[in-house]
Amino acid sequence: MKNLFFASLILFAFSSIANAQQLKSPEGKFVMEFSLQNDGTPAYNLKYKNKEVVKTSKLGLELKNDTKSLLNDFTVVDTKTSTFDETWKPVWGEVDNIRNHYNELAVTLNQKSTDRQIIIRFRLFNDGLGFRYEFPAQKNLTYFVIKEERTQFAMAGDHRAFWIPGDYDTQEYDYTKSKLSEIRGLSEKAYTANVSQKNFSPTGVQTSLMLKTNDGLYINLHEAALINYSCMHLNLDDKNMTFTSWLTPDAKGDKGYIQAPSHSPWRTIMVSDDAREILASKMTLNLNDPSKIDDTSWIKPVKYVGVWWEMITGKSSWSYTNDFPTVQLGVSDFSKAKPNGTHGANNANVKKYIDFAAQNGFDAVLVEGWNEGWEDWFGHSKDYVFDFLTPYPDFDVKGLHEYAKSKGVKIIMHHETSGSVRNYERHMDAAYKFMNDNGYDAVKSGYVGDILPRGENHYSQWIVNHYQYAVEKAADYKIMVNAHEAIRPTGICRTYPNLIGNEAARGTEYQAFGGSKPNHVTVLPFTRLIGGPMDYTPGIFEMDISKMNPGNTSHVNSTLANQLALYVTMYSPLQMAADTPENYNRFPDAFQFIKDVAVDWSESKYIEAEPGDFVTVARKAKGTNNWFVGNVNGETPRTSNIDFSFLEKGKKYTATIYADAKEAHYKTNPQAYTIKKIAVTNKSKLSQLSAPGGGYAISIIETK
Repeated sequence: MKNLFFASLILFAFSSIANAQQLKSPEGKFVMEFSLQNDGTPAYNLKYKNKEVVKTSKLGLELKNDTKSLLNDFTVVDTKTSTFDETWKPVWGEVDNIRNHYNELAVTLNQKSTDRQIIIRFRLFNDGLGFRYEFPAQKNLTYFVIKEERTQFAMAGDHRAFWIPGDYDTQEYDYTKSKLSEIRGLSEKAYTANVSQKNFSPTGVQTSLMLKTNDGLYINLHEAALINYSCMHLNLDDKNMTFTSWLTPDAKGDKGYIQAPSHSPWRTIMVSDDAREILASKMTLNLNDPSKIDDTSWIKPVKYVGVWWEMITGKSSWSYTNDFPTVQLGVSDFSKAKPNGTHGANNANVKKYIDFAAQNGFDAVLVEGWNEGWEDWFGHSKDYVFDFLTPYPDFDVKGLHEYAKSKGVKIIMHHETSGSVRNYERHMDAAYKFMNDNGYDAVKSGYVGDILPRGENHYSQWIVNHYQYAVEKAADYKIMVNAHEAIRPTGICRTYPNLIGNEAARGTEYQAFGGSKPNHVTVLPFTRLIGGPMDYTPGIFEMDISKMNPGNTSHVNSTLANQLALYVTMYSPLQMAADTPENYNRFPDAFQFIKDVAVDWSESKYIEAEPGDFVTVARKAKGTNNWFVGNVNGETPRTSNIDFSFLEKGKKYTATIYADAKEAHYKTNPQAYTIKKIAVTNKSKLSQLSAPGGGYAISIIETK
């Protein structure tokens, strides 16, 4: 592993211009300038290839009950510059090795009237800028409360944006594409119903925010290493096209309780004139600390099926009985209740999924609705809602564990909290020990509904700390975590690689709740996936939900070939084949791709990309010479053109192409697909049709 650190001043990368300090990226494409304004307000600007990306923007924090705050009256008392270059190996990921190469400028500021110091640390990579606030140990700044962070991102024009409304409790929205100046007028329409939500401004948006300028620059605004701080949104001044950070408040309206020494998360700005470079960037991961788990041998990528989609569509239920309008754990006697006949997590049904997983080479089976309490779990502000230990009468914990073990399959635990984080923490040790005792090494957690304690938000500092506590506690028990309805990822999976999945966006479940936009999956790689992998739960083969549940008229806005491609384009070390065994058995030839596709990769090549329109990715399966390609398309049919130059020279391969048929369309003919095999080498090229809401998937196997 290469690891070089130079503390000396490097003239080509750092320079001082009057009252400004200039920082260049290692390749010199980026130039960041830090300065103090006349009143001592810190500011920065950023250019890429001599194009203005961020105009002069103010930095600082407004403090509660503090007349001065950390906004102005600063002088520069020290600057330190350095460069850093290492290559590190992720436990799992899109690539085998990640280079972490940046030039750094740390500016120490002193506030004259209060004698308080802060450090603003800038790291400039070849793919963008990260910066954060640091609060050294000092007598005049020990404990303080953030009223608001005042970080600005002054845009150089009225850019096109792919955005979801700012919200303290959910990211489960379809993306809207518009100019920045149009956000205000479109905000109300973009703010669709959710079981827990709280917006704050008609021009508030969430990160990761994807932008495109009129002259072809792609800009992404996000944050990295969100720990012990509240989630950052962006609020737009649409007269000046300037975003200002907007932190998520707690129940009292406060936005952060800080004890020095400490620091904020990194604020990140990725820029390129090639959309593929945004997708390939590892800057978010690089701004996080290395793994704090010494032995990671127990952390393994997972391909799974589950007792889930049948409940999402309404065919089955999580609850066991209709007899109890209310449940009190330890009091309600389920042994005397009449089963409702729709409970999905019953022994026979779970065994069916275990058999299906074993027959088709899947690692695990997720089972939701196995534990007591689902009869009144939601909407009652209920604290003691689940104990995460007690199964329903028709779910034999030990018997199913032994059955799964005999088939070489594991069961994935499900912990729905109903937003009651205090209750979850109360039971967490016992629940994780229960998992250890019964052979579960992965858990899907959920935070549906309003947060308890009442008044807290899903993304406030205290709840962010809860999510982090759950991941760290799980690591103590060697348990992998897949958190749903939690905070959107910011690269923490590098530090805690047992965080193998997150939802934190509008996932496949919404296809059964009225549908998502057909181009949704062409936006997510540029937004949600910038911070880490998503448990998107792809692989739906039956798009007419009424065939699962006659009372549900939703339609999955995707072709079948598009669903296959998602296993490559939506990177995750945790991939679900989300449909039911019955639907997969109807299309065994297409299902073969899901059986074959890898979940861990040594190389990834982004071949084509345009946010909202299309994404084409090729990935090499770790430990093999086999490749898989995925292409997802938006609403406009197009011909995708790729070459196979990523293949090893001199080798021959057989490519199996799963593609949209000519007449395919996400709405009118989603199950029209073709499969063909061709011989390919690294000199081969391919032109392939992608239908509206469609795409294609290719498995490329070396010919022996």
